[in-house]
Amino acid sequence: MGNKTRILVTGAGGFIGHHLVKRLKADGHWVRGVDIKMPEYEKSAADDFQQLDLRIWENCLEATQNIDQVYNLAADMGGIGYITAFLADISKNNILINAHMLEASKQNDVKRYLFSSSACVYAQSKQKSAEVTPLKEEDAYPADPEPGYGWEKLFAEELCRYYYHDYKFETRIVRFHNVYGPLGTYDGGKEKSPAAISRKVAKAHDGGEIEIWGDGDQTRSYMYVDDCVEGLIRLMASNHREALNLGTDEMVSINHLVDMICKIADKKLTKRHDMSKPQGVRGRNSDNTLLRKVLGWEPNMPLEKGLAITYKWISSELKKKKEVGELAEVAGD
Repeated sequence: MGNKTRILVTGAGGFIGHHLVKRLKADGHWVRGVDIKMPEYEKSAADDFQQLDLRIWENCLEATQNIDQVYNLAADMGGIGYITAFLADISKNNILINAHMLEASKQNDVKRYLFSSSACVYAQSKQKSAEVTPLKEEDAYPADPEPGYGWEKLFAEELCRYYYHDYKFETRIVRFHNVYGPLGTYDGGKEKSPAAISRKVAKAHDGGEIEIWGDGDQTRSYMYVDDCVEGLIRLMASNHREALNLGTDEMVSINHLVDMICKIADKKLTKRHDMSKPQGVRGRNSDNTLLRKVLGWEPNMPLEKGLAITYKWISSELKKKKEVGELAEVAGD
């Protein structure tokens, strides 16, 4: 088999994990993918794909056998509606996955372990304005993360640091800012805003209306999935052990995001704002100063271009299901 790096990607049935497996295979590595579910939209490119529940200790030991590097992307997560509704379950599930995966990786002599954290770890007090100051890595402290998911991610970051401190176990920590692109969840409640809005626009008739959660002035930045994968691989290869932002610093409001997607779809829609729905923090953007310094690179896919690719994919998926605006009438909708 030669000296190929043997890499484990957990969460390989999910959006980012699936794209990462494809890229690592293209780069010539031997890859094991593990997830509680199979990839949704196409077969995994992994050499070995195992369906395992990583909340269970023995499964983590099995998954990390004969592995050099671990990208631990497995998590119980979703969009804002999901992560604000299930605080106990999400926290419990992710604590089990992350504690077991770290310990199993150490016991099985994994050389490097990358943990995927989230921008949800950032102090909520720093995200109260739509004109938010971009978040620097140190802004996670004093700690005031999002309930449930944010607290759990922040503690798992600490756990990675303790494993290096006590055992010299090499860990890398990435904080994702919203990731989007084709092959991502776009319905069912776990989807993120670019996918949810793409779905709503695709299903709407030209001249119709679109529902927006909150007043739409809340701001975010979005990173295309290929940039995300590139950043992960670069961080794994680096010597940086502290948490690192991975996102773009191109900030847009949700209303503007809707306008961009309507333009791509060539539809004119009226926005209807539902103030009863969760809208998350008021503003969130990535400060990429440290990212540029550590990796000598930053995500560079322009939002409009990435959204066009994503919208096209989601709209073609809906067409297959006969759920697109133009087709709905034919079906007597």
